[in-house]
Order: sequence, then C-alpha cells, then structure tokens
Amino acid sequence: MLDQPRILFVADLNVYAKGHARLRALGRLGAEVTAITHTAIGGDDKGHLDFSLAFRLAWKLGIHLDTEGVNARLPDAARDLQPAIIWIEKGNMIRPATLRQLREACPNAMICAYSEDDMFNTLNRTRAFTKGLAGYDIVFTTKSYNANADELPALGARRCIMVDKAFDPEQHFPVDCSDEERAAYGGDVGFIGTYAVERGTDLLHLANAGFFVRVWGNGWEAFSETHPNLVIERRALVNTDDDLRYSKGIAATRINIGFLRKANRDLQTDRSIEIPACGGFMLAEHSDEHARLFADGKEAVYYRDHDELVEKTRYYLSRKDERQAIAAAGRQRCLDSGYSHDDRLKFMLSQALDTRR
Repeated sequence: MLDQPRILFVADLNVYAKGHARLRALGRLGAEVTAITHTAIGGDDKGHLDFSLAFRLAWKLGIHLDTEGVNARLPDAARDLQPAIIWIEKGNMIRPATLRQLREACPNAMICAYSEDDMFNTLNRTRAFTKGLAGYDIVFTTKSYNANADELPALGARRCIMVDKAFDPEQHFPVDCSDEERAAYGGDVGFIGTYAVERGTDLLHLANAGFFVRVWGNGWEAFSETHPNLVIERRALVNTDDDLRYSKGIAATRINIGFLRKANRDLQTDRSIEIPACGGFMLAEHSDEHARLFADGKEAVYYRDHDELVEKTRYYLSRKDERQAIAAAGRQRCLDSGYSHDDRLKFMLSQALDTRR
C-alpha cells in the first residue's frame, strides 16, 4: 500500500476507459485522489464518444478542444489540494500555460504525463501536447520506442519511462458464461478491436481456410469483403459496471486473435494482457515484447505470417486440453508477474515519488 499520497488525476473517466480503471486502482492502493475528467461522459455502447464536427475539424488542425474546461479548472484544483503528484493522461488539450500555472501553484508536485498511444505519431498528438512536453517531470509511455532519444525526448520530454500494458482485476478475470452468452458472443476464432486493413485481410484469410471467425469492434463498416465463415458484428463489446461483455466475449471464444496495429507501431496492445488475464487462449502476432510478456507455446501462442496463423489455428482448435492449459498459464503469469493496473501504478508512482524526494 502507498502512504496515501495526494494525487490530482486528470483522464478520461468514462466507465469503459482505462483512465477509469486506473482511478479505481489508485483507490485500492490507498491514494487520496481528486479526479477530473477531460472527456465528456457518454458512449457506453461504443466505447467512445461521437465527436462534433467542430471538434473533428479542430483536431485536423492539431487542436484538441477543451470541452470540459480542464485548463481553467486544474490550477484552482491544484492550489486547493496541494498534491504530491499531478497525473495527466493523454493531455492533448492541456496548454503549456496551464502546466506553468500548475508549477507555480504546486512547486513541489511531480507533474506526470501518461499515454498508451504512440505520441510521437503526429496523428496522436496536438500542438499543445508537443509544446507542453518539457513541462512534465516524467512522461510514462507504453510504447517502448517513444522513450528513445530521437522520439519524445527529442520533442522536449525531460524524462521518459516505458511501462507495459495492464489488466483491470475488477473486469479482466475468467467469467462464467451461460449457454446463451456463449452463443451470443463466442465462436471458434474471434477478434475484438477496431478495424484496420491488415486485420481484415488476416481474418478473411482464416475464413477462407475454413474457420468460423467472429469480429467485434468499431470501424468495420469500412470492410466490404464478405465470406460465409466471417461474421462482422460491426459493434463494440465494451465492459460496463453492469455487464462484462468484453470479458464474456473472450471467455466464449476458443481462440482469441491478438493483432498488432501497424499504424501504431504496436509491439503489444491492451488485448495482449487482457486476453490472458481473462483466462482466454491468445494467438497473437509475434513481437519481442509479446515474447517477453508470455512464453510462446506455454502461456500464449505466436504466429509470424499467414501460413503460421492458419497452421496454429488448426492445431489448437483440435486440442482443447492444450488450449486450456496455455490459457491457465497465461492467466497465472498475469498474476505472478504483476501485470495489473495496480502493479503498474505502484511502479510509476514510486518513480515519481522517489524523484520528488
């Protein structure tokens, strides 16, 4: 447990958002937290908001509209709370002037940035974020290459620390599915995630090889291919406080595909940890980070090309006992190796607090 540090926490606090999961984890760790959402509450059915035309146009210009008035609220909140840590998740709307005000209001506080996206990619960051990077004491990222000297440090980040992805122990665990839920969410091979061209190609390849494939996620209306073995649900599976649909989808699927998104230069994703944490069998694209997180053939299974994807899908579909043993070992690895949000936050907060001392 932590010694109840005061934290001013700024993030997307929608129930489906990872920021909400980390906020709960801070509570379990014993931190005293004042939380401010930088994103409007809504979009539970999709796992995201439908942004206005004005918002989307501003984004194309490199501006994230501050719809929740965070820049005006933060300095006063910091002055009142006098936190040890000011934690800002993907602060694309936070202005450099606001960071200077925070430094004046709380000269002893550690100002930390955190993002799970590739923030060196100009598609993911705003001009305000880039100009404000030097205003953070520590920048935490789940993209290892972002910590390289020629990436975020070259843009002004003073200290950049990589952390792996995580699971939420309140959501990502082996859930019991009814027969009706297995029929509603499951299948032989499944993928839960946003559309990308290469993902559609790989899933169609599996369907052509004779496997029944089920896909959940946003953006799949852009996928025009059809196949009798390929079911595109064209809607997200999102966990809420009332219904763990995402976790049920993993539990109800014999083989869960773990794609890496090429546009994000992914070496691991949220699903890389969440599928094993849910007790699901994961067949994922090989990467050095995947191989470090889970032992190939023991705690997860990896493929390197289309042929290996088909070969390993065929092999493990016919071997239930092996699938279940690997899935159980992957779940245990999550628990034994500290892959939860709680454990990740312990590490990050210790880095911040040790620096502050």
